[in-house]
Amino acid sequence: MIGDRENGIIIHMKKIIFKNTVWKESKYYVAQSLNVDVSSFGKTKKEALKNLSEALELYLEDAKKSDITKVERPELVALSVDA
Repeated sequence: MIGDRENGIIIHMKKIIFKNTVWKESKYYVAQSLNVDVSSFGKTKKEALKNLSEALELYLEDAKKSDITKVERPELVALSVDA
């Protein structure tokens, strides 16, 4: 395991651990990375995460380490705005 303290990223044998969120939107599940601006979807959570994994791999082909944002203890909070 290699720890990159500067970016808060943990790398295992050339694998990067991303923090992601998944939610149901209509009849599909959406999976979104919190570390980079990449998301995908699928009919199941498992499919959405598999598709996100593939999208992240494609993203990383051209990305630099500095493109990956450190995310610590994300929290889901409600926010009310005037419409």
